[in-house]
Amino acid sequence: MNRTIGIVLIIIGAVMIIWTGFTYTKKEKIVDAGPIQISADRQKTVNWPPYLGGILLVGGIVIVVTAKKTS
Repeated sequence: MNRTIGIVLIIIGAVMIIWTGFTYTKKEKIVDAGPIQISADRQKTVNWPPYLGGILLVGGIVIVVTAKKTS
């Protein structure tokens, strides 16, 4: 189980180092006055620091290395 968690952390950490964020589009209502509705597309950005991916990567490696082998 620990080995699986470690491998997942390694994968997530590597992905977070390569891609430091993403952008998505959200439709927001600007005016809602009875039958008249005006909306606009707004771009939202989600970013995380690259060192967070490095911490997850190193943590995953430590977990995989220290996990006991079951036979």
